[in-house]
Amino acid sequence: METDVTDDQRALLEVSSRFMTDTCPLVAVREGAWRDVGFAATYRRQAAELGWFSMLVPEALGGGNVSGYGVLDAALVAYRRGRALQPGSFVGTNVVAYAIAEEGSEWARTTVLPALLSGEAPASWAVDAPGYRLDAGVDARVLDDGGVVLTGTKRAVQDVEEASWLLVTCSTGSGATQLLIRADSPGVTITELGTLDLSRRYFEVTFDGAKVDAAAVVGTPGAGDDLITRQLAIATTLVAAEMVGAMDQDFATTVQYAKDRIAFGRPIGSFQGIKHQLADTSLALEMSKAITVAAARAVDHDDFGPSAASMAKAFVGEAGVDLVQTCFQVYGGIGYTWEHDQHLYLRRITTDAGLFGDANWHREHLCQLAGI
Repeated sequence: METDVTDDQRALLEVSSRFMTDTCPLVAVREGAWRDVGFAATYRRQAAELGWFSMLVPEALGGGNVSGYGVLDAALVAYRRGRALQPGSFVGTNVVAYAIAEEGSEWARTTVLPALLSGEAPASWAVDAPGYRLDAGVDARVLDDGGVVLTGTKRAVQDVEEASWLLVTCSTGSGATQLLIRADSPGVTITELGTLDLSRRYFEVTFDGAKVDAAAVVGTPGAGDDLITRQLAIATTLVAAEMVGAMDQDFATTVQYAKDRIAFGRPIGSFQGIKHQLADTSLALEMSKAITVAAARAVDHDDFGPSAASMAKAFVGEAGVDLVQTCFQVYGGIGYTWEHDQHLYLRRITTDAGLFGDANWHREHLCQLAGI
């Protein structure tokens, strides 16, 4: 994914990688150090200093990126994050910051957005819902004063903290609506879920008459479909980039293992059954890199962006699961052990494959975008 980066992008990636290695290496991910509230806050503020959360926000609102292609810059950072299995709400904070910059109220732009850009507060996009309506699961009742009352549940909301801002995609009688609410607000209950992924946290968020003011509404009530489509394109592209990073790292270590592991006097990678399997997997990995970069460029400056993002998520989602299963088999008995890192990559990639829609979901979404 980094074969055609600029000098500025290269510098961003190098300093980001040093930060991840120094602050949250894989051993810290495995041990769960990132679950500590103090650790998470320090990590987030230092990441913000590198510009991780400002790339999709215009300079006039305090943001900025290094190349003029904010989604591509964020995708490259996501790729490096995936290689190191980094925790934290990178995707969610970027999506929420983008939504506020695009259609947030003056209050949201002057109060919430600066906190996200500086790393003082995290954000998550509460959008997961059954079926193909992203606004399902939570109903919004608009009051006479413009405020909104929420009732319902969103599942699989990523990396929620008490200080988190939630961008809730919900339904009114007239259509999709989005609004901002703090995770510790009255009427909001967050429940951590047990998940396959051990490097991140997922929550069920329940709203029981939770109320927000009119200023918390992002965009026009009942008319949020266009913004939601753009948010989904960004989220799926960044998740695909994180997946490709994890796939790349897992595959590289597997190939090295196949060279080092000796059986019957030869490296196991020399056996036809393994080397052909790894060759096919390598091709799928390179295709995943190419389609993800293409999607990031399209989402930045092309009306085809939402379609390109769904194509990338569908392809990478399936290729990623196939890759980690192949790597798992090459490792043999080692792949079953808790002590080996390979299972962490298998868990992350398998979870990401379904995050913000699995391959089948995005194929259906492509049909909807095409009017089929």
